[in-house]
Amino acid sequence: MTKMLKKVLKDESGATAIEYGLIAGVVAVGLIGALTTLRGNLTTGFGNVGTAITNATAANP
Repeated sequence: MTKMLKKVLKDESGATAIEYGLIAGVVAVGLIGALTTLRGNLTTGFGNVGTAITNATAANP
């Protein structure tokens, strides 16, 4: 019984999975923060591209 308990306490295989999960969480939070900050600029940029395409196709039917 003591050997099994020592083996369980020394097992670190789950620690790696938890670390990867934490890293993925931090990356996700960073991406959400960055995209939220850039949302206005992205919306304006895509709107400008859409307007330019509309104007270009309307001028050259």
